[in-house]
Amino acid sequence: MSLSCCWNLSKQKSGEDKTLSTFSLMDPPTSPAAQNPSSLHSDSIISSLLSFPASTPFSIACSFDRELEKALASASDDASVQDRLLNRTIQLASLLLDSTERCFRKRASAHNSVSWVLPPELTVKVFSKLDTKSLMQAAACCTMFNKCAMDRSSYAHIDLTTADNEVVCTMIHRAGKELRSIKLGHVTRRYGPEPNPNPIWFNGPFLSSLSYNHGFLGSRLTSLRLYNVGPMHYNSLSSVLSVCSNLTDLRIVGSNSPYMNLFMTLSKKCRLIEHLCLVSYHPLGNIDASTASHLIELVTKSPNLTSLTLLCFQLTNEIVRNLVESSRKLKYLNLSRSPKIDGCFLRDLGNSCKESPLETLIMRNCVKLEEKEVLELCNSLLEGNFKFIRHIDVSSNNGLVSDDGRRSYKPKFPVEKLKEERPDVTLVADFPLERSGKRYHVGVEGDDEELREIEMMEAKNDEEENDDDDDSFDDDDDDDV
Repeated sequence: MSLSCCWNLSKQKSGEDKTLSTFSLMDPPTSPAAQNPSSLHSDSIISSLLSFPASTPFSIACSFDRELEKALASASDDASVQDRLLNRTIQLASLLLDSTERCFRKRASAHNSVSWVLPPELTVKVFSKLDTKSLMQAAACCTMFNKCAMDRSSYAHIDLTTADNEVVCTMIHRAGKELRSIKLGHVTRRYGPEPNPNPIWFNGPFLSSLSYNHGFLGSRLTSLRLYNVGPMHYNSLSSVLSVCSNLTDLRIVGSNSPYMNLFMTLSKKCRLIEHLCLVSYHPLGNIDASTASHLIELVTKSPNLTSLTLLCFQLTNEIVRNLVESSRKLKYLNLSRSPKIDGCFLRDLGNSCKESPLETLIMRNCVKLEEKEVLELCNSLLEGNFKFIRHIDVSSNNGLVSDDGRRSYKPKFPVEKLKEERPDVTLVADFPLERSGKRYHVGVEGDDEELREIEMMEAKNDEEENDDDDDSFDDDDDDDV
């Protein structure tokens, strides 16, 4: 049926000026009994159009052009009426295109449902393992994936370390009671004159969603990891952690919040903590006597604590000794980049903590770590102390401090004897011999990948700063000459 016939049919029903109103933009009734004569005419027209015989696109376009010209010629000499006819034709064409696209998507979705080998529950399980950005990309693929991606279980683990930060609140609410873990921020610091272009402001509305409804969502959280998220007011941090009573894994990298308040909140509200990792940046890692007492209280009141990482903290030997002695189940202790400890605490531990469950001790790049203290540790191991320890790492880009105060890059440790008598213990003592060939060794393969990346970046930054200092010193010498 031609466009001119369509136009003439509408004129016969309600007159020329009312023609445009007879064709409703509403979808046709789904029930045949509800169809009126106008919808029957519409169905007939569309059916006729769909049964159009196969032809070349050029000939079809020419047919449309001719019929549209005839419709315009028979409509009226009034330009406004012709304009309305053209606009109406565009609307009809758009509706036809939209309907066709909907049918195409339905067919594609049906095809995907048949060809996709996993049932919906397994698909949701797979989606729950994706980072949040990948999950959103999968949701945009097709209707079937979108439906699975909207399942709450798919958002149990929110990872926004590679996505836009503005969607944090939305993702938390979308996960609902299935929420289990959250990752936010950039794993490593961004050096340079330009600030982080997408900082997460902890004082904003992002994690405050965890406190809604008396902290219902926060109580579902078991893992929270924040990486260089920008300024954090300790009241905001405390209010969030206060509702996370079931938190077992906490990692905060680059915090500027007072650690004493953090330790107090954790010891009171997060008694189930198992893995605690805090990475400080100089000089914020200072630990005074009061802060140290709250840290020790936290370790004492956390019966499930098995892993403790305090990276770049200015800990003393006494604090470290008290930490190990206060812990009941501590198996992993990472004190890398601690600028104050020299290792003398190891002697006391060898005598007081012979039955300590400690299995892994990491002290990488501790600039004051002394060669004689590490040697004393080796002798203690040979004597049968530290029965459960399996891995020790004292590697450093700067070597160890020798008896004469110089840097030692070839310490004489009884490595072979240790292998014979304690073959279950691995001692990693890796030191570069030349400054020009500095390299950072990450030690055991089982080390946390994110922590290794952080340590390498920080070590690299320190080396660059040291090189700059040496260059400026050389320049001064030249000037003096």
